[in-house]
Amino acid sequence: MSLAKYSRFKLLRYIGIFLITTCLLFACSASAPPELKRPPLKVVFGSFIGEYPGIIAQEKGFFKAQGVDVELIYKRYTQLERANFSAGKYDGITSSLGSFIILTATNPDIQGVVIIDESIGADVVVAQSQIKTVADLKGKKLGTNLGGFSEVFMAEMLKTANLTSDDVNLVKLEALEIPQYLSNNVIQAGHTWEPHLSEAIKLGGHILFTSKQTPGLVLDMIIFHNNVIRDRPEDIRAFVQGWLQASTYWKANVQEGNRIISKALKIPNSTLSLEGVNLSDLGENKKLFQSSNPNSIYKTAKIYADFFIRSGNVTRIPELKSLFNSSFLNPAS
Repeated sequence: MSLAKYSRFKLLRYIGIFLITTCLLFACSASAPPELKRPPLKVVFGSFIGEYPGIIAQEKGFFKAQGVDVELIYKRYTQLERANFSAGKYDGITSSLGSFIILTATNPDIQGVVIIDESIGADVVVAQSQIKTVADLKGKKLGTNLGGFSEVFMAEMLKTANLTSDDVNLVKLEALEIPQYLSNNVIQAGHTWEPHLSEAIKLGGHILFTSKQTPGLVLDMIIFHNNVIRDRPEDIRAFVQGWLQASTYWKANVQEGNRIISKALKIPNSTLSLEGVNLSDLGENKKLFQSSNPNSIYKTAKIYADFFIRSGNVTRIPELKSLFNSSFLNPAS
């Protein structure tokens, strides 16, 4: 064989090997199923300060570090968003314990997975200047978000003056509506929190009663649909871990946390304060989820359930133990 023919033969052989290798590689990659990217967890939250650690978790990359994409949706009108959550528009939602109990009456396939805060003074009843005591509320109009924890909070306040809901006129209002309705004398007192409290005080209101006087009653949680919990347990776990990390970070770096939230929500830094709010950590969650604990979430949930049954807000409450799922509190092993 001549040198030229031999060189051509070697070249053709190399080309053949290259083509075969390429085909084999292509066949292998084609046979491997494509990795489908999971959509972000869609979680909606409201305007209470205890619901804000998720913003810090997002901005500081805590969710990403845990391996989950999260889409946080901020909504001021919580009543509408609970309906949207029930309709499946969101995977999860922040909720007071009382509102969660109400929601389970028509949506039993949801569970609370983490307690995010306890209000220890941040929830307030703000009143007009002539209302000096709780007893002065008799016969007056009170703004409150009926059919949720707000109504129970109001009832507990009225008890301190031997009054009941029958002694006042309850007006269905959101927390953000209280300042204006109070100023216009549509109501004489109402339940609200910051940043709306500062506005109400500027308009002449004063603090009459706070959640410091109802220890353990006002808790907020994050709840998810059961199908999301079933199909995406590791994402839920990662979300919970990221949120708890953010709560710990905020408590240790208050000013930095406030700055992040102020910028994200475009609200004045001066309206952000953790005073009156306990951001729940892992240890507190574990204690509250223990049914033997005198202050367990099961016992508090029963207070709400009994109230809503008596008031006729609901006719049936699901088994309370089925409503809570604490399995996501611990990191993946």
